[in-house]
Amino acid sequence: MTRAIWFIIKVAIVVAIAVWLANHPGTVAINWQGYVVETGFGIAILIGVAALMAGIVLYRLARAILGAPRNFGRYRRSRRRERGYQALTRGMVAVAAGDATTARKMARKADGLLNEPPLTMLLSAQAAQLQGDDRAAKEYFTAMLDRPETAFLGLRGLLTQSLKAGDRVEALQLARRAQSLQPNTPWLLGTLYDLEARSGEWAAAEGTLQQAVQAGAINPDDGRRHRATLLLERSFEAERRGRSDSALSHAQAAHDLLSGFVPAAARAARLQMAIGKHKNAAKTIERCWRVNPHPDLTSAYREVVSSYDPMTRVKLFEKLRNHAPNDVESLLAVARAALDAQLWGEARAHLTKALEMRPSRRVFQLLAELERAERQDEEAARAWLAQAANAPADAAWTCTACNAVSPSWGGLCGHCGAFDSLEWKAPTVSMSLMSPEAAPTVITHQATEPVTGQPGVAPGGQIAPQGAT
Repeated sequence: MTRAIWFIIKVAIVVAIAVWLANHPGTVAINWQGYVVETGFGIAILIGVAALMAGIVLYRLARAILGAPRNFGRYRRSRRRERGYQALTRGMVAVAAGDATTARKMARKADGLLNEPPLTMLLSAQAAQLQGDDRAAKEYFTAMLDRPETAFLGLRGLLTQSLKAGDRVEALQLARRAQSLQPNTPWLLGTLYDLEARSGEWAAAEGTLQQAVQAGAINPDDGRRHRATLLLERSFEAERRGRSDSALSHAQAAHDLLSGFVPAAARAARLQMAIGKHKNAAKTIERCWRVNPHPDLTSAYREVVSSYDPMTRVKLFEKLRNHAPNDVESLLAVARAALDAQLWGEARAHLTKALEMRPSRRVFQLLAELERAERQDEEAARAWLAQAANAPADAAWTCTACNAVSPSWGGLCGHCGAFDSLEWKAPTVSMSLMSPEAAPTVITHQATEPVTGQPGVAPGGQIAPQGAT
């Protein structure tokens, strides 16, 4: 609407000027070199306007003719660039589709059409990876390190290759170089933390873990669990170096961070007991028992109360049971103590109740031991052991990454090297029914504290029914 109004206004102005010139005629005379040209004023204006328009047309025509070579070159470069980006796009699509042949073909085409090495080198490296040519891919990624704008991409590619090849030493170096360029990249912080932890660099891993949690690479709950594991490994390291005070402080910090973390509670209790703080050790185990009753805590508590007579130990285990009265582990802990004190009736009562709640190899093993100790009834004992052989496998420290079974907890899986991957759970397949080829791997964790007598471990590192001694 506005444009129409302006058009009408302009037409009105032109008409007004024409009317004014018609009402005020005049003449224009030009005297040049003896020639005299006379015409009306209106005609003179029209001739001037026509001459101006002709001059503009001639100027543009001359400019177009003179600039034709340059414009043609610009068109060719634009067309070449367009074709290069089309090849680059098709190459990226081929990479995503896993078409290595097309990806490499498009990479060569894009490299010939475009003068942008950062993009074409990345595509060429990815195409080489698809074809399994790791050497060529490494050359491309290494070449990208020479340019500031592609250095991070090159480091990421080399890091991926190192992880694929299992070279964690080189991967750790590359991850640290990449972090110096992009210090707050979430995926990089998560990768760097995992590499530091797998390499046993506990203090560095703890600092990286905090950054990874802040960057959102690791959720806070998992971060607390990982930090408790790191603190516990730092405790083992401090003890190996003869720093018992640091060993205890790290273990206590892990226990305070996660009160239900069994390895931390058992570790802190043993270290407290080593310096004569038996009451503190008992309280540490009781605190964890309220949250997570566990055979490892039973073993640690047995060490704490080992100086008492058998009857007193039974009373102390009854006290421990009161913190989780309805848990099977509480019943088994008291039953074990009653067996040691030769309180056959009490031991049988707890084992019978445990059998009703959750039949397991450990319960059957303890019932067999009770038959032998109380009645010397070998036939009844063998019957219980037969049921134990057919019962589902008891829980053990099992790696969630490779399913290897470890007789004791450790921050690193002794089979695959995964960090903080051991969980207390039953193997997915009953070990008594599995062939040797299918059975989970049993790994002996080299810890600083002895594993002798711990539930679930028989001499030689073989899995045994929990609670057997």
